Amino acid sequence: MRADLRTARHWNDYLTADRELAAVEKHYGLQQVVRGDRTAAKRPSRAEQEKAKRAGNKKTPRERLRAAARTAVAAATSTEEFLALLEHTEGVLVDVKRFPSGDVRGYTLALEGDTNSGAEPIWYSGSKLSPDLSWPRISERLTRTTATARPWQDAITAAEDIPRALAHDGAPAAQAHITALGETLDALPLLAPASDREELRRAAAAFERASRSRVQAENHHAARLRGAVRAMLRTPPPNSLDGTLLALLLDTIVLATAATLRWHDRHHHDQQVTATRNALTHLHTAADQAATTPLATIKQAQPTGPTVRLRYEHTVRIMLPEHADTILNTPDWDALATTLTRADTSGLDPVETLRAAAQRPLDDARFPARLLAWRIQQTTHTAQTPRPAPQAPQPRPVPAPQPGGPRARH
Repeated sequence: MRADLRTARHWNDYLTADRELAAVEKHYGLQQVVRGDRTAAKRPSRAEQEKAKRAGNKKTPRERLRAAARTAVAAATSTEEFLALLEHTEGVLVDVKRFPSGDVRGYTLALEGDTNSGAEPIWYSGSKLSPDLSWPRISERLTRTTATARPWQDAITAAEDIPRALAHDGAPAAQAHITALGETLDALPLLAPASDREELRRAAAAFERASRSRVQAENHHAARLRGAVRAMLRTPPPNSLDGTLLALLLDTIVLATAATLRWHDRHHHDQQVTATRNALTHLHTAADQAATTPLATIKQAQPTGPTVRLRYEHTVRIMLPEHADTILNTPDWDALATTLTRADTSGLDPVETLRAAAQRPLDDARFPARLLAWRIQQTTHTAQTPRPAPQAPQPRPVPAPQPGGPRARH
């Protein structure tokens, strides 16, 4: 109370005090606490955490529903399909809110078996799960997609362009690419072998915080990646590449995520920087796992002769002097040399093929020889494969990953 017995105005005092604390930390050279921008998803309450623990679950219903909704957004091509995917996700209950006209105005989700004291389901609106899962945000994102005829190749090309876009485009366009990158990570567990899915889920969960900021995204800038990812879920990769496309996509996403880390750091998005670093750790593990089989397949090929290897080594030192030592002093160099030999056998100029592969981003690559081998192998395969005609959209939705439990009732 004030001295004159009026109620004190203390609205938003927490944020005001936090700004003063930040100034104190900076003035006195104290440890500066990582601060958010009020775009984070709401954390589960202590009661929710204890309830989940008693039920023997590692994650709360709020977190499980958030993951299911994000995966449905990444897979859906329309708002209708988004709702259909959720309704077909086992253990998830969906309640669609409509205007008198019949148009959808929102939705709420509940986890089957998660009830209150009155044995009624505990419902969460999309905005309560995460700011970017509100119905208006989802509607905007799902209208900004572009159909593609070669989804895997187009997704890789679009992901390769993200570092350039984050370095040169405006903030709204950059945020759009980061949002689409987050959707790509949400979809990857549906595309990867079972052995790689857990690390990819962890990467997507970590990057979830990094996919949002105070910058309002102009989603049309990322329409190509968003459309390609959705088409990938309906178009399996060519078997002839033995997992190379997934390995190339993951290594490319690692480069895009590293560029995202720099962008958030440049804009002083502290929480997003921490989240991106955590996501990179899991992506590195997943990319290494995905590379095992394609590398083994390449190594089974006829070894490249010493004369040819020496010529390729000379080419690498001339064309890529800043990466030459890293390329030539790793076991992946054998795979790259073999891939160049294959390109030569296929009728392609190996020098020009290497030059074309090296024109795309390499600066953040941990294993540039491996990344170049994937790119050249894709080029060789594409040169021998005629471009297919665009396929008509599939009438049936792609099922989202099922968190477990009986089939949803709705």
